[in-house]
Amino acid sequence: MLGRMGRRCLRGFGACLPAAVAVGLIFTGGLPAAAEMTEAELNNGAVVLMYHRFGESDYPSTNVTLEQFERQLETLESGPYEVMALGDIVAALESGETLPDRTVAITIDDAYRSVYTEAWPRLREAGFPFTLFVATDVLDRETAPYMTWDQLRELAASDLASIGHQTASHPSMPQQSLERNEEEIRRANARFEKELGQIPSLFAYPYGESSKAVQELVEEAGFEAAFGQHSGVIGTTLNRFNLPRFALNEDYSDEDRLNTILNARPLPARDVTPEDPLVGENDNPPVAGFTVEEAAGALSGLSCYSSGPEVKLEQLDRRIELRFAGPLPEGRTRVNCTMPADEGRWRWFGRQFLVPED
Repeated sequence: MLGRMGRRCLRGFGACLPAAVAVGLIFTGGLPAAAEMTEAELNNGAVVLMYHRFGESDYPSTNVTLEQFERQLETLESGPYEVMALGDIVAALESGETLPDRTVAITIDDAYRSVYTEAWPRLREAGFPFTLFVATDVLDRETAPYMTWDQLRELAASDLASIGHQTASHPSMPQQSLERNEEEIRRANARFEKELGQIPSLFAYPYGESSKAVQELVEEAGFEAAFGQHSGVIGTTLNRFNLPRFALNEDYSDEDRLNTILNARPLPARDVTPEDPLVGENDNPPVAGFTVEEAAGALSGLSCYSSGPEVKLEQLDRRIELRFAGPLPEGRTRVNCTMPADEGRWRWFGRQFLVPED
């Protein structure tokens, strides 16, 4: 389950990584600007859910209760949803294949022990594939509250679990040097190769934090796609090295929110600015914006919300410019943009910005 696409060797990273699908027009910036999206292209996408802990009530911001998790799995089982492996979704969008409506992927970060003791038995019973993103250092320490390599090998040997890459020590990658980030990837590659016999093909940024330079490094390292922790639906116009996921925890797992997320459609944004989510001292607040594809229809219902300063919208034809009321604070700021779609559903596009700490 780790490497579906063959392998290629990359200089400087000390190992062979799974080879990415040949780059096409889809999922690397979308169709040429002059082309009009078809309805199938407009709605082709997937919702990716993100979890961390299960039944660990001391950590509510990264935990779901077992009751919440069981209700969510029941919703996925009983509803009109198609739960697919994350790697299969990435490959389908790369090749231009149309995904089933309401396609969903399940991801888990950080390899906490409750993934093995609580989530894995329930996911296995439901028959749902999932991807577990792992930073290797915590497994090497062989201490609670994390999984062991033996447990990870058991998951990797199954038909349901895929293992993803999350560096060695789980650092804030945009706030350290290129050399240290290269070493993080090399060191984790060596541990995955030794313990699992393969190197994961999908990457998740620790804390969801990336920069343009970090995204380029991850692409050059041979990964097929990389994921943040900002909300949004994966669609054909997005940068595949900064893909969104919807976080679920104790406070954000109510039935209404879950149904809204699971039924969301892509908001087809292109020409996204700034390209770099890392905000410099002289670029705060950032000049942010995006262009919405004509096929998405009227933009009168589009709204954007910021976890930081209030944001107002300026519209020129299909171009949306975001104007922040003030500088973004240190740390992460998330922006969510939504607009009505058909059948009472919503289109969703999000970004995460990072202001480095002093």
